[in-house]
Amino acid sequence: MRSTGRPTRLSRGLQAQPARQPLAPVSSGVRRHYQQRHMPITNRRMRWVLAAAMTVASIVGCGVAPQPESAKTTAAFEVPLPTQEDRDTFLSVLSDVAKTEGLHVDSASKEDLEHLAGVVRRTLIAAVWRGENDDEAIASAMDGPDHLGQVWLTFSKGEDPARTERFRDAAMREIMRRWPETMSLPIMPTGAIPLARDLVRTPQGYIVNPSEAAKYGTGSDRELPQ
Repeated sequence: MRSTGRPTRLSRGLQAQPARQPLAPVSSGVRRHYQQRHMPITNRRMRWVLAAAMTVASIVGCGVAPQPESAKTTAAFEVPLPTQEDRDTFLSVLSDVAKTEGLHVDSASKEDLEHLAGVVRRTLIAAVWRGENDDEAIASAMDGPDHLGQVWLTFSKGEDPARTERFRDAAMREIMRRWPETMSLPIMPTGAIPLARDLVRTPQGYIVNPSEAAKYGTGSDRELPQ
C-alpha cells in the first residue's frame, strides 16, 4: 500500500464513485470552523479530505453527475471494521489482492483522519487505482458518521471489466472469509447508495426501506422480508 504523499490520488478515486456527488468547494463557514479547531486549510490534500467529508454522503432526491460507463458502480458492500487492527488488515488484504492485478491502494493517513475528525469523523478512506499515475479508480472504501466502523466498499466496472471482476471476486473472497458479516448494499438507478438510515438489513443483504424507496426511484411496492 502506497503512502498518500501525492495529494490528488484519493480525491480522484472518491470523485469517481457513483455513490458520491462531485466534491464541492470548502465553504467559508467550514473553513472557519476548521481553522479554529485545527490549522489553516492550505494543504491541497487536506482541502480535498475536508470537502469529501462534507459531500460524500448520498443526497436524497439528487442524481449523480454523468460518468463514463467504466466508472459505474457494479457492486457495493458494508464491511464491519470496528477496530484499528481490522482496518489495517483490511487495507493489507486490498493491497495484496490489488498487486496481483497490477493495481495499488492509497489511503488517508492517521494524521489526515485526525484533522478531519474536527468536522466529520471517519476511520478509513481508501481507493484502489490502476496505473502508476492513478489513471483509473477501480474501487473505494470509506465509512461515515452514520455508519462509523462499517466501511462501504464499492467497485467500478473499469476500462478492463475482466480484470476488475477478477480483482473484485478475489478481494471479496478474502474479505468474506475474514469478516463473514459483510453485507451487500443496494445500488440505485442513479448509481447512488442510499443513506444508511434508509436501509434495512435482511439475510440477503441490505435493501431500501419500502417507505423510503420512492425518493430513490425504485418504487415502493417491495415488502420487507419476514
